[in-house]
Amino acid sequence: MEAPSRVVQETATLNSQPPLTRVGFITIENVVASANLGVRIDLKALKRAIPKLEIVHVVESNVDAYAGVYRVDDPKSATLIFQSGKMVCTGAKSTKDAETVVGTIKNEFDEKGIKVMKTPDVQIQNVVASAGLGGYIDLEKATNSLKRIMYEPEQFPGVIYRMDDPKVVILLFASGKLVCTGAKKESEVHRAITKLQDTLEEKTLITYRQAEAVP
Repeated sequence: MEAPSRVVQETATLNSQPPLTRVGFITIENVVASANLGVRIDLKALKRAIPKLEIVHVVESNVDAYAGVYRVDDPKSATLIFQSGKMVCTGAKSTKDAETVVGTIKNEFDEKGIKVMKTPDVQIQNVVASAGLGGYIDLEKATNSLKRIMYEPEQFPGVIYRMDDPKVVILLFASGKLVCTGAKKESEVHRAITKLQDTLEEKTLITYRQAEAVP
């Protein structure tokens, strides 16, 4: 028999009806990390030393500068290297992967004779995750039951829920799917989603799917 793709965490039975299931998944989609090499970087010289480096013009919020893009295939990521020595790594799937990428860049700099700080300090800026709670959410009722929540269905199909502890923002949809942003650790993502699901159950804002009856 083929193994189920998701893990059934809890099962409740109502009389002779098929059981209701609480099925969930959490996937880390992106880890954004920053680090500082501790020295100013000559991007033209860096390009000559590392030909695969791409020089791009970055215009984003208060940033208007040129940067080198250093791509790593394993773990798959892209890192912006600024003239100031600051680096921003995106695309990693875990904090460990982000640290590995910074280490890979540092090692190549050493091989090319580019002097930087011995050990750049890696700071996790944002962990973005997607998840499914395995049930349907009553968004209208949630708007009236939860604090710090915004719902404007004519503009966006989900609610925007701001959690204080851990400090994250969750985009929650009626299907039970969600996107969690703002966490600084993977453990904060899991804690936030578990806390949200417990709250939805407590306030009867989630209805779990009916499982198929076993013959």
